[in-house]
Amino acid sequence: MSKVVASITTSLDGYITGPHDGPGCGLGEGGERLHYWVFGGPWTYEEEPRGEATGVDKAYLDGAMVNLGAVIGGRNTYDAAEKWGGTNPWPVPFFIVTHRNDEPAEGFTFVGDLNEAFARARDAAGDKDVSLMGGADVIRQALRSGQVEQLNIEIAPVVLGGGKRLFEGFETSIGLEHIGVMQSPFATHIQYRVLREEAADA
Repeated sequence: MSKVVASITTSLDGYITGPHDGPGCGLGEGGERLHYWVFGGPWTYEEEPRGEATGVDKAYLDGAMVNLGAVIGGRNTYDAAEKWGGTNPWPVPFFIVTHRNDEPAEGFTFVGDLNEAFARARDAAGDKDVSLMGGADVIRQALRSGQVEQLNIEIAPVVLGGGKRLFEGFETSIGLEHIGVMQSPFATHIQYRVLREEAADA
């Protein structure tokens, strides 16, 4: 059955980027360590990452890809990733939430708000999952509006001490049910079912 899965990597102190994130420094200063698990080990902004996830991290990614039908990302993430070189990194439709007008980009669809993104992504995904990859503001909006059914947090073994926090300014109470965990040297992958309000009150 199709569901919306929000996934994001944080440091132990809750940051999804280090300070001064942006083009050329997509995860902020020191933020490369957040994605060591994605590339199979250390990498730096000076050289394009060439490694791949291995072991537990690969199994975790492979599991997520099995039922992937569409992806939603925010404009800040799109810009910080330098538009992924103009190529959709996913083998499925990718919807970017933005209020800015953009020239058409192959593999990307720009939508004006999150609700539109969800409607179009669900339609594109059919009976497969919609992955919400962030950034943090997009995930917070989706959690507040009750759109997310599963929340995956990858915790990297690093304390960044600054940057952008996943739950900065988030004042909404949300119940979570722990449904899985996987551990590698580079990350702890934790999966939660997001409880609906009526279920949390039962």
